[in-house]
Amino acid sequence: MTEPDATVFVIDDDEPVRRSLARVFRSAGHDVETFASADAFLQRAKFDGLGCLVLDVSMRGLSGPDLQLRLRESGSTLPIVFLTGHGDIAMGAAAMKHGAVDFLTKPADAEALLEAVARALSAYARRRATECEVEELRARLTGLTAREHQVLRCLLSGALNKQIAAHLGIVEKTVKVHRGQVMRKMRTASLAELVRACSLAGVEVEQVR
Repeated sequence: MTEPDATVFVIDDDEPVRRSLARVFRSAGHDVETFASADAFLQRAKFDGLGCLVLDVSMRGLSGPDLQLRLRESGSTLPIVFLTGHGDIAMGAAAMKHGAVDFLTKPADAEALLEAVARALSAYARRRATECEVEELRARLTGLTAREHQVLRCLLSGALNKQIAAHLGIVEKTVKVHRGQVMRKMRTASLAELVRACSLAGVEVEQVR
């Protein structure tokens, strides 16, 4: 399935290959940008949308793996599908170890290319959605008071209200009030939902004895 508003960046120093790949991806409903070199792609403005690179391993100037490294160093998480000649399979395999989604040998079958890109875009979309969710959860956490944070960390240990009260030196009624405030501010309807949210956001558990 084509991801909405997805852009495929084709980077290959062979012009006929670029044109052919562009036709394949446009026929599947993707936006496409083509580049004759890794350097040309690096000169493009930073892309923050949903996208994927289809990248030749061996090119004049910076190679595909060189570009992969540059992008990682810059913090880019755009997924990469590598295209390799038969003599470049070892390089393609090495690129996979460094995070590439797939590598296909040239000439790549159109269906295999589209499937590889679809997998890459789908996984990237899920990862971006999770990152957005984590950002939102951490923003909600900043709205908690210091005591609410304490109660929250205790709740994550599975402790009962009376155990949390004894642990924090407060009365159980106060724990119940803070618990209700935590649930409201975190926009969670159950303890299980709260635990999942805090696990995503990386909240530390406070052990209650």
